[in-house]
Amino acid sequence: MALEISEDNLKQGLLGLVIALVEIIKDALKLQALSRMEDGSLNETEIERLGRALLDLDRAIEDIKCEHGVSESVKSVRDGLDRIVDEVVDRILDPRRWEEEQ
Repeated sequence: MALEISEDNLKQGLLGLVIALVEIIKDALKLQALSRMEDGSLNETEIERLGRALLDLDRAIEDIKCEHGVSESVKSVRDGLDRIVDEVVDRILDPRRWEEEQ
């Protein structure tokens, strides 16, 4: 499955891809932060500092998306990546699908 990036506006599509990847990394950082909070490996100061940093990152990403008008491009890339991940997970859970499609 191919990701859909507009050929008419490569710059916007490329920026959408980059921002989508930054959002995915940000989401992974949030999950890691929550895991560390739950297992008690962060003190209150670290939790506060990490929370502010993630909030600042959220705002910066939203500002960039608005400034460059790439919100739809980012959504399109993320939706495409979600479909790919769903397909892979589905095939892992039901390996017969790999055989049926070959």
